[in-house]
Amino acid sequence: MTGLVDPVVADDIVHTLSRGAQGGADLVVLQVDSRGGVVSRSRADELAFRVAHSGVPVASWVGQSGARALGTAFQLVRASAVSGIAPGSRVGRAPPHVFGGPNPVAHRTVGPAAARRLGLVDLTAPTLGDFIVGLDGRQVAGRTLHTAVVVREGGQLRRRPTVDVRFSQLGLVARVLHTAASPSAAYFLLVAGMALVVLELYTAGVGMAAIPGAGFIVLASYGLAVLPARPLAIALLVVGVAGYAVDVQTGAPRVWTGIGTVSLAAGSVSLYDGGLRASPVVIVLVVAGVAVFMVAGIPSLVRARFSTPTIGREGMVGELGNALGDLAPEGTVEVRGALWRARTNRATPIEAGRHVRVVAIDGLVLEVEPETGGARDVRQ
Repeated sequence: MTGLVDPVVADDIVHTLSRGAQGGADLVVLQVDSRGGVVSRSRADELAFRVAHSGVPVASWVGQSGARALGTAFQLVRASAVSGIAPGSRVGRAPPHVFGGPNPVAHRTVGPAAARRLGLVDLTAPTLGDFIVGLDGRQVAGRTLHTAVVVREGGQLRRRPTVDVRFSQLGLVARVLHTAASPSAAYFLLVAGMALVVLELYTAGVGMAAIPGAGFIVLASYGLAVLPARPLAIALLVVGVAGYAVDVQTGAPRVWTGIGTVSLAAGSVSLYDGGLRASPVVIVLVVAGVAVFMVAGIPSLVRARFSTPTIGREGMVGELGNALGDLAPEGTVEVRGALWRARTNRATPIEAGRHVRVVAIDGLVLEVEPETGGARDVRQ
């Protein structure tokens, strides 16, 4: 069990206990590395109750070294029939009353030595194998566990596991949903999905960016629904990406780029309640990455998509083209066999199919006017 205890993990624990009981297992071992849970308090209490009253005894090991069992995860450790912890790991920060009695570490965490002294765990084991061996001879649910045998190796006596260990993992779909419900992943998927949709909008592609972008947004929506996300912060992220998109239209950073940067940064740091947050490294990379992508990346892709291989865009001034749609005042024109976004520099619109003349270039947008009565062709 790694990551936050979310509905996917909670359901998997219940199913594992059920399979263990039906399959005649002697013991179910939970390997725990979790900084808390995002299930409701009642769901967390129900899960701890199932662990404590499971048809097959449950043992929990907090490991590998550096692992955490906090909040809901610590409730499950306390509800287990026997528990262990790896050196360098910590437990705590759970409700004042959990299975096993009052919780002396409700607002703090402790390491292996203090956890053993306070009676929060039963033994210290550096690896899962050592934990299983350490269970040998312990009384659990009215019976004695036999998990190891003494063997002689190199003139020394050692204990080796004698039990058949079967590992259980989340399925593919469950792993994807569990990953999407982590704070950093949900945040990244949302921003990346919106950026890909903006890319599709401006490059007029065939879905190569929009399809994965939509998939990212769907996964992010699931994750944000599970996590304690703030609606206002989500709105700030949307405004941030939209602000950049406005200035992509002009081809140069302007006031909306500043608005987008501030909104994106504010939404990133305030996205979650309950002490959760995306990794600071992820936040910095996402905010900086979006800025570079929107200010430099998309304009470059748009130029590559719609421009023609000429030396200097100024050489297009005076060129003739065709309006592919009504310009009222903006639309799309074809110049030198390439598609360009264009706008008329006159008050009257230009109808589809009419010839137009390029009179100026503003960023990635051509300024055009009708061929008849337009500016004199500077190439003559």
